[in-house]
Amino acid sequence: MTWREDARQTVDRMQFVVDSAAAHLASAASRDGRISTQLLDLQQETVYQFAFLAAETAMAKVIVGYSEHGPTELLIGRMALSDLVRSVRARIDGRLDALGIGDSLHGGPCDRVVETGSDPEVIEELIKSFEATNTGPSHLSDDVKLVADTFGRFGREQVAPRAEEVHRHNLDIPEELIEGMAAMGAFGMSIPAERGGFRDPTGPGLLAMTVATEELSRGSLMAGSLLTRPEILVTALLEGGTDEQQAVWLPRIAAGEQMVAVSVTEPDVGSDVASLRMSARRDGDRFILNGAKMWATFAGRAELLMILARTDPDPSAGAKGLSLFVIEKPSFPGHEFTIEQSGGGILRGRAIDTLGYRGLHSFELTFDDYVVPFEALVGGDDGLGRGFYLQMGAFASGRLQTAARALGVMQAAFDEALAYSRTRNVFRKPLLDFGLTRSTLARMAARIQANRQFTYHAAGLLSDGGGQIEAAMAKALASRAAEEITRDAMQLHGGYGYAEEYTISRLFVDARVLSIFEGTEEVLALRVIGKGLLDRTVRRA
Repeated sequence: MTWREDARQTVDRMQFVVDSAAAHLASAASRDGRISTQLLDLQQETVYQFAFLAAETAMAKVIVGYSEHGPTELLIGRMALSDLVRSVRARIDGRLDALGIGDSLHGGPCDRVVETGSDPEVIEELIKSFEATNTGPSHLSDDVKLVADTFGRFGREQVAPRAEEVHRHNLDIPEELIEGMAAMGAFGMSIPAERGGFRDPTGPGLLAMTVATEELSRGSLMAGSLLTRPEILVTALLEGGTDEQQAVWLPRIAAGEQMVAVSVTEPDVGSDVASLRMSARRDGDRFILNGAKMWATFAGRAELLMILARTDPDPSAGAKGLSLFVIEKPSFPGHEFTIEQSGGGILRGRAIDTLGYRGLHSFELTFDDYVVPFEALVGGDDGLGRGFYLQMGAFASGRLQTAARALGVMQAAFDEALAYSRTRNVFRKPLLDFGLTRSTLARMAARIQANRQFTYHAAGLLSDGGGQIEAAMAKALASRAAEEITRDAMQLHGGYGYAEEYTISRLFVDARVLSIFEGTEEVLALRVIGKGLLDRTVRRA
């Protein structure tokens, strides 16, 4: 039996486990024909593992398809699928009863798939391919490859040389990088031409944006992250903004004239967005904002703040009481700012020191009777109470962007590790000549490509109007992979990896934030992936 036949049977078994577990969990957590969050929370640890089991199975399907493109792709597929099966086995071991499944992932094709991932010949052939393909061919169309080449060159030549200084001294992102990205049309890739952007309705959709984000993040996370904030606001404006709002803000965003910050989280409210308390009280033709926000990345430099606030004072309104606002403000350099309005309203911003993810700065914002015009309400009267839904829809795109950022960071870490392993001599021979180094790099390469292909797959689904769950899966898997791959890359550097003068130390601390923002790993697993799949199971029943 060939590897491809074993791979297809293994993936079928994995999907059977997912479907069986979904049916079992949905039965236990449903009430009146719907999934009950309360019942779901009684088995959080099981649902968490189920969500990753489903995500890794979805990735396995994609990487098996990728393996059919050529000999290098086959090597990557063999190693990636082996590791995915190992991971899935670990998730179900000891949880068969809780998941309501039998053990169908041992024996036969599954064992052979796992064994091939440790085959020395597979590792050696994959290492030999690094000279030509690094972590493997991406299989992009010509137009998307042009995007990758253009932004990749900018990342190498303009972003990477500035990244270390910005990180070490916690500086603002250089204005010339913002200007350069604006000149390339980076901020208008999702904006229609009639609104001043460059989106081609017959083009690759979100894939081009995903690839651009990946390549910029390979230079530095700060550059890739510049695309995420406008992408979230643009998505919300296209979905729910008035014609006037789109006509005013979208051309300015596309041109880089108005940079964007997004502020949702509050000091006592993290990912539970429906429980936000910041108020926006209607007063004639204006709103008065009071409350605090946390982790508003780029809020100092940005000229537009996307704010989610409570317009219905009744807390029982929950998500239905939230509305979305776009607040125009001056741009401020540095780590703090204050805006004092003539009527007494005040907006203060203070940057929060962080381990990594520097250059954009994450701000704590305090609104004290801060007045904004009625026109700041996204959607006008029709937008009242729709803020949560507009925000969540926009977050799907943001999660895809975060997966792309993770790809860039892990690819940069791999590049550093491979280069270091070639030049560093240990016991009188290059580090790359050691078997453990070679197997570590081979697994890193396979995992990066598996995450890349799955992220691209999610981008296609999201462009076609679906893919909300897959975007969350891609974000969760890629964020965790970035943490682990940068860790392995740092380990290959030995003591030098712990030295701040080496790039890998920056990549390591940057990677840590990816599992936290745009929806924490736990919330994505429990509320988006797990619940979403169980909701789907109930609807199909």
